[in-house]
Amino acid sequence: MTRLHDRTEAPGAGMIVYYDGGCPLCSREIRVMRRLDRHRRLSFLDVTRHDVGDMDRDALLRRFHVRGSDGRTVSGAAAFAAVWRELPALSWLGRLAATRPVVGILEAAYRGFLRLRPGLQTVVRRLERGGDGL
Repeated sequence: MTRLHDRTEAPGAGMIVYYDGGCPLCSREIRVMRRLDRHRRLSFLDVTRHDVGDMDRDALLRRFHVRGSDGRTVSGAAAFAAVWRELPALSWLGRLAATRPVVGILEAAYRGFLRLRPGLQTVVRRLERGGDGL
């Protein structure tokens, strides 16, 4: 499989997107982000395979995180909004998602998703293996 501008070894000055490469849901989402990142504003770092520097690996695996070019790190719905603002096709959604009360609603939805994530990962893995066990 061809890797789309995976700049994990030497992230540029842009936003760094930390993701769980062992999670099939996360990996799918990152593939979409990479396709939409036509201007290559994002660097992607699989925290399961690469050094995360001063970041807490367990925290990065529990929630979606990004670090902006200003060095500020955000997670959850705020992180998705930050990424969307960098992607031309989704910049409008990123601006909307950063407003109150939208960011609060999205954060509540994201926390609900996180509770469902382990079960959804299991289903996706089974489907990827050809549906055995379903």
